[in-house]
Amino acid sequence: MLIPGKPVKNGACADTLRSPQQERQHLRDLARMAEQELMGVQMASMDELTLLPNRHGLTALAEQGLDASRQLGKLSTLLLFNLDDFKHINYLYGRAEGDNALKTFADVLRIAFRESDVIGRLGSDKFVALLTGSSAVEIAAIRARLEEILEERNATVHRAYDLHFSIGQIEVDPLMHDTVDHLLIAADAFTWQTVG
Repeated sequence: MLIPGKPVKNGACADTLRSPQQERQHLRDLARMAEQELMGVQMASMDELTLLPNRHGLTALAEQGLDASRQLGKLSTLLLFNLDDFKHINYLYGRAEGDNALKTFADVLRIAFRESDVIGRLGSDKFVALLTGSSAVEIAAIRARLEEILEERNATVHRAYDLHFSIGQIEVDPLMHDTVDHLLIAADAFTWQTVG
């Protein structure tokens, strides 16, 4: 305890004995630590290859999107994407080329969807887009838009292969998918069917 008139012992209340320069340095150090912590949180929620949210980041963002949709009384739809022949690309052209294919497809998804939609990479060659405030959507129209963007990419990047994808849809049912985790479990269990 500090008593007026008594000398302060070494180490006690060291913050009160700092010079203005030491205070500024201390504040810079605290800001640097906070920045590093924030970067760590961001990196933990982002897929470092595609720079899309990973499963962890997707869960947090999708929870916010679903909450907003529920408050507005709107439905949401989860679109699932599978990059076709990804294992084949990795096998024939190498892992670096497989990584380029994933990055390209992530860019296509970024371009194709609204800012209010939540897109992310679930892992390997699987991606999702949560369309908040949208009930069942016309997959044919979305497929056509994505294929158009992908065709442009395929034409400009002269590769020995073209990128193709499969698409699926899960309508968010508030009773079955009361949490984003339940929705993502449904996405994991999704059975891909050939779309004509």
